[in-house]
Amino acid sequence: MVLVVLFGVPWWTLFRSGTGWPAAVVIVGTVVFAMAFVAFPVAMFLGHSRRGLDWAARIGDTLLGIVWVLFVWSLLGDVLRLVLMVFGVENPLRGRVVAIAVVVVAAALLAWGHREATRLPRIKRVDVPIARLGRALDGLTVAVITDTHLGPIERSGWSAKVAAAVNALDADVVVHAGDIADGSVEKRRAQAAPLGTVRARLSKVYITGNHEYFGEAQAWLDHMAELGWEPLHNRHVLVERGGESLVVAGVDDATAEASRVPGHGANLAKALDGADPALPVVLAAHQPKQLAQAVEAGVDLQISGHTHGGQIWPFHYLVRADQPSVHGLTRHGERTQLYTSRGTGFWGPPFRIFAPSEITLLTLRASGA
Repeated sequence: MVLVVLFGVPWWTLFRSGTGWPAAVVIVGTVVFAMAFVAFPVAMFLGHSRRGLDWAARIGDTLLGIVWVLFVWSLLGDVLRLVLMVFGVENPLRGRVVAIAVVVVAAALLAWGHREATRLPRIKRVDVPIARLGRALDGLTVAVITDTHLGPIERSGWSAKVAAAVNALDADVVVHAGDIADGSVEKRRAQAAPLGTVRARLSKVYITGNHEYFGEAQAWLDHMAELGWEPLHNRHVLVERGGESLVVAGVDDATAEASRVPGHGANLAKALDGADPALPVVLAAHQPKQLAQAVEAGVDLQISGHTHGGQIWPFHYLVRADQPSVHGLTRHGERTQLYTSRGTGFWGPPFRIFAPSEITLLTLRASGA
């Protein structure tokens, strides 16, 4: 039923809503929509099942993005339809104006959105005041990448540019907050290789996201360790400068326990075991909704991704129903702050519309919150 609505609404808007197109136009358009309607679930199954055929995933993901944008703007086209009715514009001109407007807007947004998805992410700089931060750590920088989703579209070159951009920031700490890839280590090894060139002055750490648990979570933890990253699999490291210390902790994704991967499951108590409770804590946890445990434990800053900022407008409204934050810096409880990144890459549809990707540079400030 969902697919019928998703494909049916734009089909009706473009070909049946009083447009009065010649029969040939309607027939051709209907055939194209029917083929896409049949191809979409087949391509998604072949591309995202355990078989993981990349060519099928590319087709299914692209169709999903196209039909979603057409669906949204077909609904919004009804506003234009009402305006034209008020001004006395009759069909078929009214229907044709709406249909053409929907196609033009959707095509422009998809072209722009594809460029936004595949470009080198912009650098977003955010100051984060932390009351418990030692003065010697004032100005400490944390570069955040997340949701790189190396996958069916070969992006080794993009991955290398991201690594170079992170290195140019010369950050003290670098965090990869999960969802590194869609697929096995063996399948995405070449795309992930540039991550081995990432540098940090003091520490570079990695945690699992939910997509790691669709496949080889432990293999990705092991591979990132081989690439020189510190896997924070429910554990922490100490970052020290000028005699002051900061706890950088990480937990598994919220879906880890349900995945039944042996030894996996988010465990903040274990991650903080042995840490001095007087020290400030920066926690990497893939999903913003893992915040409740962070607030209870008195974490100073949680860094998350997962939301992609909605990726394709207006999907962020659905994301907001599941997560406490879609993007940006927010405060929760007396001490805890949450920074939610829009993500560095994209998942599925190769489009980002009104949800730009980012490489984030957080600067920790000891001035008090």
